[in-house]
Amino acid sequence: MRTRLLGRSGLRVSELCLGVSNFCSTGLYRKSGEIGQQEADRIVATALDRGVNFFNVAEIYSDGNAEIALGKALGRRRGEAIVITKVHPTRTAGRDWGHSRKHIIEGCDGSLKRLGTDYIDMYELHFFDPETPLEVTLHALDDLVRQGKVRYIGCSNFAGWQLMKGLAISERNGWERFLTLEAMYSLACRGLEYEVVPACIDQGVAVLPFSPLHGGFLTGKYRRDAAWPEGTRHDRMEPAGPWPVEPDKLYAIVDELDAVAAAHSVTVSQAALNYLVRKPGVCSLIMGVRTVEQLEDNLEALDWDMTDAEFARLDEVSAPARPYPYDIFDPVNAEPGR
Repeated sequence: MRTRLLGRSGLRVSELCLGVSNFCSTGLYRKSGEIGQQEADRIVATALDRGVNFFNVAEIYSDGNAEIALGKALGRRRGEAIVITKVHPTRTAGRDWGHSRKHIIEGCDGSLKRLGTDYIDMYELHFFDPETPLEVTLHALDDLVRQGKVRYIGCSNFAGWQLMKGLAISERNGWERFLTLEAMYSLACRGLEYEVVPACIDQGVAVLPFSPLHGGFLTGKYRRDAAWPEGTRHDRMEPAGPWPVEPDKLYAIVDELDAVAAAHSVTVSQAALNYLVRKPGVCSLIMGVRTVEQLEDNLEALDWDMTDAEFARLDEVSAPARPYPYDIFDPVNAEPGR
């Protein structure tokens, strides 16, 4: 398993980060396939044996059960792993705390207990909280780093201006700065390239894409003029929702992935992942699996390299429309557009 530097940390992490939201899953997260503790143990052990050292979880995943399952699965091998967990800006009856100092500190303590560890490698803000001043949140995060409970901090689902605001506040106050940014990013969802990816590249923040197969749309299971397979998470093409996608564009992308897959004797999924890991700013792909076999298949996606010509064709067929002012320059590569 190849590794990459995690932003400006000096840490090297595997190109695949194992997402475990479906470990011992409840509620919403059962849609990704429920995994009991025994299977979770097998998946984590296989990942570690194959060189995966990066794991992603959050306090809200399966009501905290995913953190408990990951902690048990790592067990005595905790020192081999770099673990991300996230604090959510909860706004519910009886727990309307947002990213307040109270919630940040208590959320960290709760995650430490559930994970069965005395430190968190990477503690991320799951979403931006518009009701809590970012200065309050970042000060609390910096205190956690100084106390040794957290080693690095990051963010998830932030807009470009939110990321830059946070970095500016940290720099002005001498506080710990964001090291990572998690976001939805794939061949079928490239809006991140307008502002977020260029900001991350400029500031040395590692981009960690989640849903790199766009909720399964880039696996090759969904075909033009063919009935969609039963038992998948999508019964029909949704114009909006967790995985918005334009049908014609999706099928064009899959057609191109078919050609790449055939040329290299790999699967459509492996071709899609191989493309994304080559994108500027990307450090590691967050992938969830249901079985050890799925994990092995995903790992093989990173053991080869598509050609520059194949990458360029996929880049072209999946390119998002550029609204002004992005139509006059390339926001990622800073090249003239027209």
